[in-house]
Amino acid sequence: MSQKNIPNIFLPGWGLGCAPLNLALAGSDWQCRDLPGCGDDQTTEKIPENFAAAVAALLQSLPPVCRLGGWSLGGMLALACAQTAPERVKGLTLMGCTPSFIQREGWEWGRPPAELKAFMAKIRQDAAAILPRFIGSFCRGDTEPEAASWLLQHASPMSQAALDAGLGWLFEADLRAGLQGVSCPVVLVHGENDPLMPVAAAHWLEGHLPDATLRVIPGKAHAPFAPVVSAPSDGAAALRFLREFPPL
Repeated sequence: MSQKNIPNIFLPGWGLGCAPLNLALAGSDWQCRDLPGCGDDQTTEKIPENFAAAVAALLQSLPPVCRLGGWSLGGMLALACAQTAPERVKGLTLMGCTPSFIQREGWEWGRPPAELKAFMAKIRQDAAAILPRFIGSFCRGDTEPEAASWLLQHASPMSQAALDAGLGWLFEADLRAGLQGVSCPVVLVHGENDPLMPVAAAHWLEGHLPDATLRVIPGKAHAPFAPVVSAPSDGAAALRFLREFPPL
């Protein structure tokens, strides 16, 4: 397969689905694909029970060879696919991504495990009330005041089982080992003011992946693809990057 004909598949983050990214990726060569078991056909029995099973399900559904992109949790899944099957992933574009969402031994740029467990309990109690607060929190520091509203307006509905499973995947995933086995070029796109997955995590990834380039987006938080609503002719810099990459 020629480089030109390799499919470009982009994976969304937790809780929002593909709809916001479909708008951001319009006009590009990227095709957004729902996380395993979390799309229109989501049923409890189709949702992988752990992160490793989610990676396996994703690899089973992907073309034999592709380029992968992903935002947040989607980026972690894309990176895990490249670690597991490097011969199948010819390029990675990771946006707002980290190798570990929670703090672990030797990893300070994550969320406290107790914080994520408490959040998981709140989501089970009242996801409809908690999701808007969560989106607002990870948009803090974004110079676009309408970023959170835009994301909420375009978010895809997710089942409770899908929300619970995705948080479990975030709790489990630790991708620090095996990064040297990622043989493809990697583009890292990160908001400089990301309060959820700090830009320091992206700098760490750049230093530990064999072939990585980091593009930090000034003035953006965890969703750097959210358009600049107050200046729509400009858009977000990340939007331009996603339309241009992967230049591999």
